[in-house]
Amino acid sequence: MVLDKTQLNEENISSIFASMTRLLFDQLPVPINFVDADGRVIAINKAFLEFLNIDLEDIHQKRIADIDPTVRLPVVIKTGKAELGQRHKFKDGREVIVHRIPIFYEDKIIGGVGIILIDDLSYFYKQAIETDKLKELETIKISRAKDIYKAKYNFDHILTASELKKQCKRRAKNYSATDMTVLITGESGVGKELFAHSIHQESKRNQGPFITVNCAAIPESLLESELFGYSQGAFTGAKKTGQQGKFELANGGTIFLDEIGEMPLNTQAKILRVLQEKEVRRIGDSKNIPLDIRVIAATNAKLENAITEGKFRSDLYYRLNVLNLEIPGLRETPEDIPLLINHFTTLMFQEFGLYKKFPKKVVELLQAYEWPGNVRELKNIVERMTVNAENNEVSRSDVPKYVMAHKSVSNLNNKKDYAQDEVGSLKETLYNVEKNIILDTLKSCKYNKAKTANKLGIPRMTLYRKLKSYGIEDKNE
Repeated sequence: MVLDKTQLNEENISSIFASMTRLLFDQLPVPINFVDADGRVIAINKAFLEFLNIDLEDIHQKRIADIDPTVRLPVVIKTGKAELGQRHKFKDGREVIVHRIPIFYEDKIIGGVGIILIDDLSYFYKQAIETDKLKELETIKISRAKDIYKAKYNFDHILTASELKKQCKRRAKNYSATDMTVLITGESGVGKELFAHSIHQESKRNQGPFITVNCAAIPESLLESELFGYSQGAFTGAKKTGQQGKFELANGGTIFLDEIGEMPLNTQAKILRVLQEKEVRRIGDSKNIPLDIRVIAATNAKLENAITEGKFRSDLYYRLNVLNLEIPGLRETPEDIPLLINHFTTLMFQEFGLYKKFPKKVVELLQAYEWPGNVRELKNIVERMTVNAENNEVSRSDVPKYVMAHKSVSNLNNKKDYAQDEVGSLKETLYNVEKNIILDTLKSCKYNKAKTANKLGIPRMTLYRKLKSYGIEDKNE
């Protein structure tokens, strides 16, 4: 029906615009989808359906992660941080450039939107080769490689769902606004280096160098020359031109002294002088070099105990411990484990094409573990389980034995509902039982099919069909 001007009213106009919005949304050539706070698809346009090669009814009431497990939109909804212009690889191997944006309503995240900007990177690679752009890109790459003293991480890389860790991030951001020395403490593997990088990135020094020194990794005989540098001919084997030390390289930026608790006592005294005087002198030189640096130190050692034992200088401790940031261990933030598992499994797929689902019961078992190695240990175990799992999802049998043997994990695993949780359907159970019986009988008959069929009481052709169905290889071929 066509409306003339006299028939138009506010309701009619709203209806017309609503229809036009839906029509335009579907006709946009850019794939777009909207999901709610639980990651469930609430709107998806025709371009996205064609890109995924699915029908609208196929995604009804489904979560976006069930449609393609590699998506990071659920992570963006949890973190509230948009990811713009990011490279993404779908399960079928196609590479694209995407926007992932959380949607807020009155400071509350109510969903997210995913937009595919470029849906065929291979075309652009081809174009780059044809127009000789790859040479330009390589030149840029080399230029950037020279600028190696840059922080790699920022606060967006610190994923957390726990209030304790969020509070830690807020405190670290406050520290970023100052130029004071920061001492980061916490167990091994909690991410102290991530916080150090992030504080620098958020600070006014973010355009300056970020120099990392692992005090435990450098031999004591080389540590001072690494830190302070040396002049021409300072010692046998020294470079003729001399060499800048890490403090000198950090001028205008930040120096991160990791594992500071492992530093030898005699070096501690010289570090203290550098911090007090804000100048450094190369080994074998008589000239002092003024420093404009910010110091961030980190340790997993209890420095108070080291002071009592005479292994760490108390004056250096008080000089370093101006602003203290204690990072909680993973056992204190078990709510982070599902988020981190999702992050690590996505990385595994992006890098190696491997993806395995972690069911709720397995995640709960991992949450019961104490994690002495913290996030680093969790990452290693997730990667190991992903590689070892034989099916599309990991099971309790894929959890490392030492984790399952832990008292709290063992107690949870022995509960009745956990013991019955993975029994599965009758069809699955019969399938697995029959497969194992055939395989065991085949092995006992040394892969002689005639003997195996006879022992099982089935025709030989039936055995052949079942071997093919179960994917059991013929060891004699």
